[in-house]
Amino acid sequence: QVQLVESGGGLVQAGGSLRLSCVASGRPLRQYAMAWFRQAPGKEREFVAAVNWSGDVTYYGDPVKGRFTASRDNAKNTVYLQMNNLKPEDTAVYYCALKISLGSYITAQGYRDWGQGTQVTVSS
Repeated sequence: QVQLVESGGGLVQAGGSLRLSCVASGRPLRQYAMAWFRQAPGKEREFVAAVNWSGDVTYYGDPVKGRFTASRDNAKNTVYLQMNNLKPEDTAVYYCALKISLGSYITAQGYRDWGQGTQVTVSS
């Protein structure tokens, strides 16, 4: 298994930006697609963004398209989520996850290893 640790969350005003990082240990990330999910209180876990193994293909959930950017640095075993123009509805715990299946990027079932999450709170 791969251990994933997220960081970079915090409290920000609406319209602000944050950059989340997810550092992996235990195995090189370069052979895996990676994704970000989020979960707000009382809601189901939601797909946010994904990046393929090389970093040249990305996918985004509709609520974040045009505002969030997923990227990765395989040399640093790290994936990133740049979040701009944040909105109060982006408030959630954000998780990174490692994809092991060949199926859809947007369903959580395709991901084996998950981080503990980092809290993002956007005030209005």
